Amino acid sequence: MRKNKSTLYLSKIESDYPWDLFLLADPSMKAINEYLPGSACYLAFNGGGETVGGAIVRKAHHGYYELMNIAVYEKFQKQGWGIKLLTAIVQKVQQLGGKKLELGTGTFGYQLKFYQKVGFRVTGIEKDFFLKKYKEPIIEDGLQHSDMLRLSLDLEDS
Repeated sequence: MRKNKSTLYLSKIESDYPWDLFLLADPSMKAINEYLPGSACYLAFNGGGETVGGAIVRKAHHGYYELMNIAVYEKFQKQGWGIKLLTAIVQKVQQLGGKKLELGTGTFGYQLKFYQKVGFRVTGIEKDFFLKKYKEPIIEDGLQHSDMLRLSLDLEDS
């Protein structure tokens, strides 16, 4: 049976992490190494067996999960793979009994719209997060990220 090349397949991994992929979403290897232990790491493949992207999810507390990292390789960006991956992660967290999926992102950029398309809502702001957490400035579209938006998706309503 042939696999559909446009279908996303999710697989949990526990070693041989694709650092190049996760560094696309988080430029700090130190930060990734801080949240990776105790988290679940998933890779997404297309029907042709190519790695499209991946995500790191951590169980926070009492049915709450946090999306720590999500990224799609450049050659697969702007083709709908990111939404497919995020949707698959939401479904995975629901299967695990998750009640809410939370995440943090910058206050501007395409990422905010990306998460809102799937139903995430802004729940708070962490002032100066990127200034305090990262040695190097994180620049996007010529602007430096300073604050982090906290977003969440209520999984009991979806």
